[in-house]
Parts: sequence; structure tokens; C-alpha cells
Amino acid sequence: MRILVALGGNAMTSPEGSARPEDQRVAITTAMESIAEMIGAGHQVILTHGNGPQVGNILVKNELAASVVPPVPLDWCGAQTQGTIGFTMLNALDAALSSRGIDRKCAAIVTRTEVSAQDEGFTHPTKPIGRYLPKEDAQLLISHGQQWEDRGSKGWRRVVASPDPLSILEVASIEALIDAQFVVIASGGGGIPVIREGKSFRGVEAVIDKDLSAAVLASQLKCDLLVIATDVSHAMLGWGTENQRQIGESSALEMRALMSEFAGGSMGPKVLGACRFAENGGISIITSLQNIERCVEGIDSDVAKYGTVVRGTPKMKEQV
Repeated sequence: MRILVALGGNAMTSPEGSARPEDQRVAITTAMESIAEMIGAGHQVILTHGNGPQVGNILVKNELAASVVPPVPLDWCGAQTQGTIGFTMLNALDAALSSRGIDRKCAAIVTRTEVSAQDEGFTHPTKPIGRYLPKEDAQLLISHGQQWEDRGSKGWRRVVASPDPLSILEVASIEALIDAQFVVIASGGGGIPVIREGKSFRGVEAVIDKDLSAAVLASQLKCDLLVIATDVSHAMLGWGTENQRQIGESSALEMRALMSEFAGGSMGPKVLGACRFAENGGISIITSLQNIERCVEGIDSDVAKYGTVVRGTPKMKEQV
């Protein structure tokens, strides 16, 4: 199968969420062991990843240095983290493949994602990012053109646009590398957000959800399967209550009817991305990093034991 695996930010940090370089190297090395097993089983794997903790680190550096040097814009932050995470993943995946005697080349590609300049997020940015700061610190960053909001006793927080991804611009290059038998890492952090200006593109200050971009990329590459790896094994109904239940199998139509269950949390974009890919004819799985291999192996039988699978036909099952 051709499989796109979208690794969540938890795959790039320690279990406690620490994003020190050494923590990231250890976490990525662990993640690449699972990916190498899938490649060894004969699957054609494409990788994408989150970058929230890494961009967060850059934003803190921006804040601390704002009185000395201008802050790095968000599109540049995305490009920097694609390079850093891609480089680290390449080293770890090369080692994991080599230890298994698998002769495959790997490549990480800087990837742009087109968004609409008319997306309402640019008119009314609502996506909070970074730390809360005192008013005086926020004012310095506002003077650099950033938008911050007063959040009361917590302080001020930056808000940015989170536009819907339209297309992944480097898809032809990614496809060429796949055809040349490369394992490709692409569209990290949802891709670098760009808008079209005539026949060219310009980077913009925005954050694109990586799971929504993963669904776009998986559709463009005509993947058979989209795997969204996170820190839980299933999407849940009644999350955090005594009645919470795992969703085993469902259709995109059924999952869309349940979107209010996931609103406001990190699972929402994962469910939406899974639905969009399934609606385009693929199969989506939401699962934990540890269960990726089991889900892929059991796609035609017992996949629902290990993750939430979203297909194109109504077949919802709750896993107890």
C-alpha cells in the first residue's frame, strides 16, 4: 500500500513534552523504528510531521530578542523547523533501515502549502500561539506588526490566521522522489503557508493544521491509507467523562455528525482530516504511534482494536 503517516508533535518530544534537542532526537529515533518496520513489510511510506513545540521554541527566542533583532516571520519558522526536523528524521530513519538491512534512500523536502488570501482567518485571526506575556512585552512585538490580544489575568497572547490548506505545491517533486524509490518526508508542520500572487507565491504569517494538510497531500498522491499518529489509540466519544468510549470503525458521514464531540480539542482537526481523506476514496486511521504497525497489518480485519478507522461506508462500531 501507499501510506501517508502524519506524526503528531508527541512523536518529536519526550513523554513529558520536553523539546530539548536530546529529547527530540530520542523521540524521533523511536518513531522511525516503527516506520522502518512498515517499509520493511513492503509498504510505500510517505511521512509528514507536526512542528508545534519546535516553532514554540523559535517564538520564545523571537520574544527574548525582539529589542535587538526583528522577529522571524511564521513562514520562515515553518521552513526552519521543516529543515531541522527533516534532518533529524533522515538520520534516524537511515539508521533504522540500515539496521534491518533495508537499502532505501530517504529525502526531506521543503514544502509549501497554498492557502487563499481571502480566507477569513486573515481578516479575523483566532489561532492562539506561543506564551502569555505582560502587556509591555506584547507591545514591543505589536510594534513589529504582530497581533496580540488581552486575555485578562493570564496576560496577552498572540493570535494568527489558521487558513484551510488548498494544495501542496511540491507534490510533483514528492511524486518523482517516490518513483525513484525514496522515502520522502514532506509538508512538515502543515507546510509553509503561501498565497498566490500572479504566477508566483508569497509566504504569509499563518499556521496550517498538519492533519488537514496531510489529508490534502494524501489525496494528491493517491495514497491508499492515511495514518494520523497521536498520543491515544482511538478517537473518543465523551472524552474525559466516566462514559468515554473508543470509536472503532465509522464512516466519514457518521464522524462529521459527531464533530461537536471533538470541537475545541486537538482531536478535532485529526477527525476532520480523516473524514476529508475518506471522502476522497481513501481509508483513514487515527491511532497511537505504538499501534501504527498493528493497524496497517489489520486493515482488512481487526484494525478497530488498535485505532479508529474511517471508511467511505457507514459502519460505526464502538470499542469497549
